[in-house]
Amino acid sequence: MDEKVLEEIRVHQDAVTRDASSPLYQIREKEMEISGRVFAARNQADKMISDARQRALDIVRSAHADAERLAKEHSDKVLADIEGSIEDVKTQGVAEVEQLKVELAARHAEAADFVVKLVTQV
Repeated sequence: MDEKVLEEIRVHQDAVTRDASSPLYQIREKEMEISGRVFAARNQADKMISDARQRALDIVRSAHADAERLAKEHSDKVLADIEGSIEDVKTQGVAEVEQLKVELAARHAEAADFVVKLVTQV
């Protein structure tokens, strides 16, 4: 920049810093005040965003933990139901086998009589 322009800027800055009632000084004060407010607002917004991100992360972690817990509970319930069904089928099977043994014993005598009759009629 030109030396003359730089000198004018210095003169204006000196005038602004010396004269608190000058419009330039008041403008400068407002700029500084607004700059401070913007900085504080930016910091507050950054903190809010950081807190929101942390909360979202906590929610996601909690959701994953809940999903794993619910899946395990459901899996355990289904497994217990299946084991109960297996036990029922086993009990029914044993009862049917016993019933068939009784029926076999009853029919065994009938079959022997039938064979004897066949042989003796020839």
